[in-house]
Amino acid sequence: MDLSAIRDNVKRVIELAAPATVMAVLKADAYGHGVLPVAAAALQAGAGWLGFAHISEALVVRDAGITAPTLAWLHTTDAPFAEAIARNVDLGVSGWELDYIAAAAKQAERPARVHLKIDTGLGRNGCPPAQWERLLGAAAEYQEAGLLRVVGVFTHLAVADEPDRGETDAQLELFREAVSLAEDAGFDLEVRHAANTPAILSRPDAHFDLVRLGLGMYGLSPFADQTSRQLGLRPAMRLVARVANVKEVPAGQGVSYGLTYRTAEATTLALIPMGYGDGVPRSAVEGPVLIGGRKLPSRGRIAMDQFVVDLGDVPDPAALVGTEAVLFGGEGPSADEWAAAAGTINYEIVTRISPRVPRLYVEGSWGPKDV
Repeated sequence: MDLSAIRDNVKRVIELAAPATVMAVLKADAYGHGVLPVAAAALQAGAGWLGFAHISEALVVRDAGITAPTLAWLHTTDAPFAEAIARNVDLGVSGWELDYIAAAAKQAERPARVHLKIDTGLGRNGCPPAQWERLLGAAAEYQEAGLLRVVGVFTHLAVADEPDRGETDAQLELFREAVSLAEDAGFDLEVRHAANTPAILSRPDAHFDLVRLGLGMYGLSPFADQTSRQLGLRPAMRLVARVANVKEVPAGQGVSYGLTYRTAEATTLALIPMGYGDGVPRSAVEGPVLIGGRKLPSRGRIAMDQFVVDLGDVPDPAALVGTEAVLFGGEGPSADEWAAAAGTINYEIVTRISPRVPRLYVEGSWGPKDV
């Protein structure tokens, strides 16, 4: 993980989003990059908020002594609301949570800070527009009772990664109406926020007071027709294994479970000790790997702990044992290429890398190369 890339990406977005503040979204262990190092790097670069799906994720940064403004927005009835309130974690509210949060505020003996979420069209979390005024009324009663403060209103966009689609216009119009109703209800809002990474990059009218930077902070593009480089972003993750074995095989050699691939001619196979147990998608077909300066496709099915690359004709196969096999990042293939091979998105490729894979944090360098 290149922490200088994280900082550079945050600074890039701060410039684009100004005067809005940037929230660094760190859910799912910072999209697989490691929550505490990324949180520190993002804050050093000027991010003003931290964002999480679950309270438990937010409490990790509090345990580490990080006191930056923090929001958690996805809850269940057994969520630790009282601890969140006591430790100054703002809470997203779609509706039902309000009663639970008010009860937790009594227990914590301090008012909760809440951001009311309006569902403007994504159809997941968030208050339906028809129930918005009822939610505002209930929140106003709890605020009058000293149990909470409504400090924000937010929503989430469904198709901002497809900038030409009109649904985003409709969502933003509904969001503005919801904000106006909240302000008319007497709430003194600190932040209004709607923009995810694609909206930060393509919809300045969605920036409001606060933008939520997820994928872009890790240097990946949310758009099918624009690369990270074109957006001025640098991927922070580089996924590397070491060649564990090589062997010469005849034509017709089957490879991996199901024997879905057979060699067309006598060749050399390399074994890469990484598989779906490490987060390499089993569904990937011909995932690219950089070995010895050549980009080669994986062959056969990805197993739990390993997969195979067909090296073709190499002069000294044994010399490749122990050398780097770069799956993506740096000078190697991209996470986007692995996403294409697996029929998924780059978000999933980086986020799914499992804890079994050691993380090494560097500054502007990928460390020592093979000699």
